[in-house]
Amino acid sequence: MTAGTARGSRRDNDDGGHDELTAVQAALAAEHAAVYGYGVVGGRIAGDRRTEAQAAYDGHRARRDALRRVVRDLGGAPQAAAAAYELPFPVPDAAAAARLAAELEDRLAAVYADLVRAGGAVRRREAAAALREAAVRSVRWRGGGVAFPGLVERAAEAAPAGSASAAAGAL
Repeated sequence: MTAGTARGSRRDNDDGGHDELTAVQAALAAEHAAVYGYGVVGGRIAGDRRTEAQAAYDGHRARRDALRRVVRDLGGAPQAAAAAYELPFPVPDAAAAARLAAELEDRLAAVYADLVRAGGAVRRREAAAALREAAVRSVRWRGGGVAFPGLVERAAEAAPAGSASAAAGAL
């Protein structure tokens, strides 16, 4: 979310914006995890892909900072980053780092899809843009994409990857 457009009107719904705040907090948590994950990616990736990793890292830091402001605007206290996050698999080399980057972007797409559903008009547009960016980065890292990024089947999971109740320490 960009600083200039992060301040949108609170969505008019029965819970006074609680669903939107919950979705924004989930996006903030996912951005914290992405910043951490890209730190790992940057340490393992080489060559021209390092520039791509640095750009993604910088972009996720900017979104994270904007989401902190949005949480405050919605009357919440921004969720702090965890001291560390559990990686979904070992990352010993550049190939694994690229897979991790694609996984981070896939998880972000899912969280932003939730925010598109829960957000007010301004945040919905911003979340859709973030979802699109995550999907494009995922395709670049993976070399291929999925038909509907961010809309994966999550019925088997106890808590959706992008939900506020998902494990805070997992990427």
